[in-house]
Amino acid sequence: MDLNTMLSQLETADEEAIEKFLRQYIRENSHTFSFDQKEESLRSKLCQSVLSVLGRRVKPSCQKTCLETLRILSRDKRVLAPVATREGMLILGGMARLSAGEEGDDNQNISQEETQSEEEERVVVEALKCLCNVVYNSPAAQQVSVDVQLVHGLCATLRTARTWHHEVGLFTLRLLFLVSALRPDVRGVLRREWHAVRLLTEVLEHTLDVSWVGPYEAAGPDPQAPPMPAEDNERAMEALKALFNLTLSDTGGEEDDHHFRLIAAILRHLLMLKTETEEKTEEAHSHAINLLNNLPVSCLDVLIDVPVQGGLEIYGGKNMDAVQMLIDFMEKRMDKQGSNYKEGLTPVLSLLTEGSRHHREIRRYIKAQVLPPLKDVKIRPEIGTTTRNKLVRLMTHVDMGVKQTAAEFLFVLCKESVDNLLKYTGYGNAAGLLVARGLLAGGRGETQYSEDEDSDTEEYKSAKPFINPITGHVEEPMPNPIEEMTEEQKEYEAQKLVNMFDKLSRQNVIRPMGVRPDGTLAPLEETLCDPPEDSGSDSD
Repeated sequence: MDLNTMLSQLETADEEAIEKFLRQYIRENSHTFSFDQKEESLRSKLCQSVLSVLGRRVKPSCQKTCLETLRILSRDKRVLAPVATREGMLILGGMARLSAGEEGDDNQNISQEETQSEEEERVVVEALKCLCNVVYNSPAAQQVSVDVQLVHGLCATLRTARTWHHEVGLFTLRLLFLVSALRPDVRGVLRREWHAVRLLTEVLEHTLDVSWVGPYEAAGPDPQAPPMPAEDNERAMEALKALFNLTLSDTGGEEDDHHFRLIAAILRHLLMLKTETEEKTEEAHSHAINLLNNLPVSCLDVLIDVPVQGGLEIYGGKNMDAVQMLIDFMEKRMDKQGSNYKEGLTPVLSLLTEGSRHHREIRRYIKAQVLPPLKDVKIRPEIGTTTRNKLVRLMTHVDMGVKQTAAEFLFVLCKESVDNLLKYTGYGNAAGLLVARGLLAGGRGETQYSEDEDSDTEEYKSAKPFINPITGHVEEPMPNPIEEMTEEQKEYEAQKLVNMFDKLSRQNVIRPMGVRPDGTLAPLEETLCDPPEDSGSDSD
């Protein structure tokens, strides 16, 4: 049936006929995601007609059919004008049982949730799906959702999480994620006025079935227990994504150190869980890592301070299970062929970097795994299959963010000592970091570290005098190309090289640079003019 005929029939049809016409449209378009532009105005009119039906008192089966039709139509952002209105959003909010700020209260929402039938629940789910599509595709709808305080209804629904059916919870959380992602200005309101971070934390705690054995210590998962159900994992990931948006910046929320530590403890528990597939486990861990990056770095000690379950004596009794999970995750992401390192790898590298910078035990444990004492220095540091080899290769990655993050991670593991870093990477691989930090002349970064570990192996000590500092390995002896030249030939070749450099410099193909006394790069002529700085004491 074409749209013109359907629209004319809908104007006079009764409830049963409306369902029949719309079901036919649903059957024909359920898998349609690209629409004919010539029929835009007709689809827009169909949106308006469907909303008019929903505005009347019709039975739940008709509501569900109307909403399924609207969900299909809402895939086309060009026809959403009738829906992206105050009236349209309030109708959908009412169908979704979201008590918008001016339309109801929390008690009404709870009582509705408890008394709805299975058919009424399908209406709620379809309305939530429609809202997700409309909010995602229409900036106008995003503004209206703010105007009618849709987030108030969402937060009121979060309070009923223990009575949720799966899809109601899933799409409620997804809608909250979309609103908080697309409207950054709403994040502060969600945190301050509607306490969304606390509510989402409670949802996460319930969904993951956390059982506390200490102030910030959840009971470890039973090794014999089945993996986390897929539905629970889906809802947990939506909650994590919404929490990530709300904690992305300091918007003056109600949260204190205690609450952030509670979140960190829940995320530690999640890192120790497994889901029904390895792929979904990795996805859940990825969202947990993203959120951990938003928490104050002082809270990361919760990851290793697990007194009831115990820890390793050599690391001050700290439990490194969660840190090992993060290292394993990093390894998987580095080994993924064709993956987007910027999105997939840099978050875990940043987390491990900051954890190592501020927590000595974390740094010591990671360094033992990533940068063990050097023995074989005959192979270049970027060649091989060890974690160190992979990270050194990333130091020269084409993506600036990836190379900087990998280099910073290794630098922190070396306690921000240039000499230690060069020992593991070679000068060539580390040059980018040293230029950015102004450390080409050597020295240390600004962070203060404890004095510990870093003893060289006998193999390294014996090979050290023969290591090429640029490449970071012992090179095979190379024949001297000027050994058989006369002095005149050597002078001729040297002058030829000078002339080549001079020509390239004059043509601005290259620019000779030098290192200032403070370790920063500058044009060569400037560095030759800089007087050397006197130093009364030896450097570190």
